[in-house]
Amino acid sequence: MKRVLIPTDFSENAWNAIKYGLELFKKENCIFYLLNTYTPAIAHSRFMAASMENGLITNAAQSCSVNGLASVVCKIEEEFSNNKHEFKTISSFSFLTDQVKDIVAELDIDLVLLGTKGASGLDEVFMGSNAVRIIKAVKDCPVLAIPQSFEFKKPTEIAFATDFNRFYTMSELKPLIDMATSFDAVVRIVHVQYEIKALTELQFFNLSMLRKYLGRVEHYVHTVSELNSVSKTLESFSIELDIHLLAMLHYQHSYMERLTREPVVKRVAFHTNTPLLVIPELSMGSTSKKGNKEISFSN
Repeated sequence: MKRVLIPTDFSENAWNAIKYGLELFKKENCIFYLLNTYTPAIAHSRFMAASMENGLITNAAQSCSVNGLASVVCKIEEEFSNNKHEFKTISSFSFLTDQVKDIVAELDIDLVLLGTKGASGLDEVFMGSNAVRIIKAVKDCPVLAIPQSFEFKKPTEIAFATDFNRFYTMSELKPLIDMATSFDAVVRIVHVQYEIKALTELQFFNLSMLRKYLGRVEHYVHTVSELNSVSKTLESFSIELDIHLLAMLHYQHSYMERLTREPVVKRVAFHTNTPLLVIPELSMGSTSKKGNKEISFSN
């Protein structure tokens, strides 16, 4: 049974991500863990947060968190009744990124699904800061980020961005292959270059192995010139080919790392209009293990 963790702050943005997940996995048996973390605004440090844990402000925040999660579950059951889906809620006095990391490890989560904030006025960003922190922190499973305005579309067109400079293992590519297989999708391998030139021997080998791993999955290779920035180039590519899902592997010097580090002036016009699947780099010999620390949750 698939285990999906969805952080929520009860916003429309978070609700949109929940709806996307319910549609994406409507034919699969899933346990959805809905997480809300609360840290009263006055708690500016771990020390202060811990010292207030039994205070009135914390109790009020906890009540809002628990009741909010219960309301979300009721809304899901009213609008998306599905006997293949089970829901558990986790309310935690904690910092969001820390708690997500703990839950992923301890409950053997298969996917973290979250909403991303869009651009407004001049305050245009690649994605919300919480989303970026979670993507950087989670190393044990993929993270799927859903733009706040995106309406669910069956992901039959998937782009996989790569520069072919790194050898991918079959385990790392499994989330991409599983997604493509589940939805009978076309995978478009997109290679962004500052200047168009022939692949090196190493790049060609890595491309050959990637195509071998994809096997019977229909796939094509696209080489495109960089337009001002990687983010703008991938945005334009996604729009032109009507991409429903953009996938990347996150490792040192990867496109994903470059996206999160690009100067603001370069990504100011970038909008996350396409769901983004970020696949973590697997270390050699790493395995998925459940931790021993207990996490409290309710049905």
